[in-house]
Amino acid sequence: MFIQTEATPNPNTLKFLPGRAISPDRPMEFEDAASAEASPLAADLFTVQGVRGVFFGDEFIAVTKTDDVEWDHIKPFLLGAIMDGLQSGRPIAGDAETASGHATYEGEAEGIVKEIIELIDTRVRPAVARDGGDILFHSFIADTGVVRLKMRGACAGCPSSTMTLKSGIENLLKHYVPEISSVEAVE
Repeated sequence: MFIQTEATPNPNTLKFLPGRAISPDRPMEFEDAASAEASPLAADLFTVQGVRGVFFGDEFIAVTKTDDVEWDHIKPFLLGAIMDGLQSGRPIAGDAETASGHATYEGEAEGIVKEIIELIDTRVRPAVARDGGDILFHSFIADTGVVRLKMRGACAGCPSSTMTLKSGIENLLKHYVPEISSVEAVE
């Protein structure tokens, strides 16, 4: 098995491309070893010292490291864990649910929120997935027109994510949904 790697805009996140499906139904994020218990592969990656986060995309795995380790030191261990995990026959993600990941919203602005989520799913998520990340709808404050989004994978903590959020995503959403005044990221 040959696994390619690809840099992302986030210098602490590296994208691993094993040439097969990883999480085709929905992206999955594991922020720590405890959250990775549902995925044998993610749990194995967290055993490598310096791993801060794991993200499964359709056909990639994005690993985020801590600042105190170098890619040259942990990359061989990560490649080995990915190769072993994919060849083991164990499930990649266990019995994880297949929900969209977006927050739910009910109220007067429900139609606006459905439109926001549709735009995120069709125009934003595919673009950020190429960089090893994902973005989910978190909330909409109808009184002020503020949309709050959760950044995942390579997008979380990326130095250029604020620019992407404000210059790209905010402009796109405001163009299609005039009720939106601004877009913010949430942790």
